[in-house]
Amino acid sequence: MSAGPSRVALFGATSDIAVAYGRRCAEAGARLVLVGRDPAGLVASADDLRVRGAAAVEILHADFADLAGLPAVAEAAWAAFGGLDLALVAYGALPDQATLEADPAALAETLELNFVSPAVLADRLAARFEAARAGTIAVITSVAGDRGRRSNYGYGAAKGGCQRFLEGLRHRLAAAGVTVLDIRPGFVATKMTAHLPRGGPLWATPDRVAADIARAVARRKAVLYTPWFWGFIMMIVRALPRPLFHRTRF
Repeated sequence: MSAGPSRVALFGATSDIAVAYGRRCAEAGARLVLVGRDPAGLVASADDLRVRGAAAVEILHADFADLAGLPAVAEAAWAAFGGLDLALVAYGALPDQATLEADPAALAETLELNFVSPAVLADRLAARFEAARAGTIAVITSVAGDRGRRSNYGYGAAKGGCQRFLEGLRHRLAAAGVTVLDIRPGFVATKMTAHLPRGGPLWATPDRVAADIARAVARRKAVLYTPWFWGFIMMIVRALPRPLFHRTRF
């Protein structure tokens, strides 16, 4: 692959998409900071990335639900290699909507992990990228954030909030030359979606999504629908008149 960012932090480094993207970076000789809460998984990923050609790999343990600890996590990741060219925020959880409707605490936890935590982390990283006047902050949101739907509106609300936050952050950082990339995958065959029925042309692999992310980073894109056809699908979903939309069951 062509040369990409040379200093990369993966937050949620053991997620399937982060693993796939990290392998691409390693093959290009990047230095990587792996941030996550699974010590064994982080060690295994680090060993794999070194074998694949990474120039250096550092590990940081973090609980992304601990909002008070996120500033220190951002600082440690930035300091590992004296700065970053790319930060990829790739953690989250896909809960069952019925559970969220029955349990207010579960709803609050979902909103916090999928929106509040990534927003706080991206904001803490933003000050450092802004001062450096270069680099990319990339955050995985979801096509679910484009319009609230009965099947996943708790998760979708968190991702939609994250999308709006990134839009504002992009506006703030534009003058500094910092790219803010909003990554909106559709159905991806990962551990997070293991409970869903799979199959058909709408499903993608983590490798395909990682390749799309690499291209979007190189082109300094603002929003990435991945695979590409989700952009057209969600354009139609957003455009449906409300009375017609309310007759759907997806």
